[in-house]
Amino acid sequence: MKPHTNIAEIGKEFRWEMGHRLPFHEGGCRNVHGHSYRMHVSVTGELDENGMVVDYFDLREIVDPLIEQIDHAFLCDTSDTDMLAFLEKHEMKRVIVNFPSTAENIAQWLLDQVVEPLQRYKNLKTIAVRLHETERTYAEVKFEVRS
Repeated sequence: MKPHTNIAEIGKEFRWEMGHRLPFHEGGCRNVHGHSYRMHVSVTGELDENGMVVDYFDLREIVDPLIEQIDHAFLCDTSDTDMLAFLEKHEMKRVIVNFPSTAENIAQWLLDQVVEPLQRYKNLKTIAVRLHETERTYAEVKFEVRS
């Protein structure tokens, strides 16, 4: 008799402060503002010989350097030349990206950062990022590692 395969999902939450703006926006998001971001990184996969999908410590080791890079930084699109000039002139912490800093785009960018190091785990099926800009709003993106 073949043993059954256990599939599980685990996740970890990360928090940081970050500023941005959406120059194209007709409302308040056009202005410089920030959020207390929360990100849930979750993975699904088969349990390993120790009964784990991924060790929470390993997940933290992958994500923490990314959080250090963006915490208390301003996320700025390369096309926002006025903001870039201001940030550079005042030597402010900034992360330059090539996309408008919508919640959806930021979530995808964060997912892209964690997918490669997580792919070393051959038991994974999916990797997901849920990014909360506020208590009531979020964007979620997923990557299928294996079906």
